[in-house]
Amino acid sequence: MDALLTDALEALLKDHCTPDVVRAVEQSGNADALWRELQHSGFADAMLDEEHNGAGLSLRQAYPLLELCGKYALPLPLAETMLVRAVLVASGICCPDGAIAIAVAQEDASGVLAHHVHYGRVASWVLVQAGSQVRLLPAGEARQEAGRLFPLDATLHWPKAAWEQAEVVKLEGELFVLQACAVSAQLAGALLTVFSKTLQYANEREQFGRPIGKFQAIQHQLSVMAEHTFTARMAACIGCNADSWQPDAQRVAVAKACTSEAALELAGLSHAIHGALGFTEEYDLQLYTRRLYHWRQTAGAESYWHDRIGAGLLESADSLTLDAVREITAYTAPPSSAAEPLTR
Repeated sequence: MDALLTDALEALLKDHCTPDVVRAVEQSGNADALWRELQHSGFADAMLDEEHNGAGLSLRQAYPLLELCGKYALPLPLAETMLVRAVLVASGICCPDGAIAIAVAQEDASGVLAHHVHYGRVASWVLVQAGSQVRLLPAGEARQEAGRLFPLDATLHWPKAAWEQAEVVKLEGELFVLQACAVSAQLAGALLTVFSKTLQYANEREQFGRPIGKFQAIQHQLSVMAEHTFTARMAACIGCNADSWQPDAQRVAVAKACTSEAALELAGLSHAIHGALGFTEEYDLQLYTRRLYHWRQTAGAESYWHDRIGAGLLESADSLTLDAVREITAYTAPPSSAAEPLTR
């Protein structure tokens, strides 16, 4: 069943989330047509139970779907929407129509301000944490400023009345951790695409009468890329290793630290192998490497999560560090073929 869902989403993204579509959404900020396809397919509700018209997937089972969002550079927060809808149902709140982004904001006398909201430009709703409270706010009621770092992001400011009228969402744990979980899975997908495109280019581009992939220096760079790609994918799986929708904070710390670190390495190596061609706007590689650089810092870069991992290990003073590391990095494969995309 899970493999069928994964194959169905991949087929949908192949048809409706082409590089040309991604470019068009980035330029216009309008992703309504693409969202209608995703909404009609039902994937946004995949982590809800059957009573709420979902597939009842756990976070572990949903991982291949989250990864595909990054693999195809989906210009919508589908991964975040899947997780947030699970949060809302657990809180007894009806899920609204439209894509849902995640943001951590600051509350002041004038309202609530969220800087550089990931997918803020194309989201219909934003699940916002300000202080100790989490509320769901309509993006249309916010004053919006275009993102300076990424075309799909935006800085959003809601008036105080909108914040006070919004229903409080009950959430155990940190919203920041939930966002980092979604981003790490998407990073893993984007890493796979960048590696695949670079490997293909190295096998096709000829210099001195043979493919550049035959040269030892390029082979070394490709091997380093492969190591980082598949290490990051396993780390992202560890971050999603949960029987419910709620991830473990320490596992997510491992996932985001590893995928963010790999993002920096792969982006640099892929452009080194492609040369000047990889930087051109017409070439698809930049759609993914721009995301690697941006998602590396979204929801905390590797240095932040390294600190979180260290703090967590210090807090577990009642056990050996090695035992704690083993427990954090243990991975339970799904009972079905949902883990199959890891070996494709």
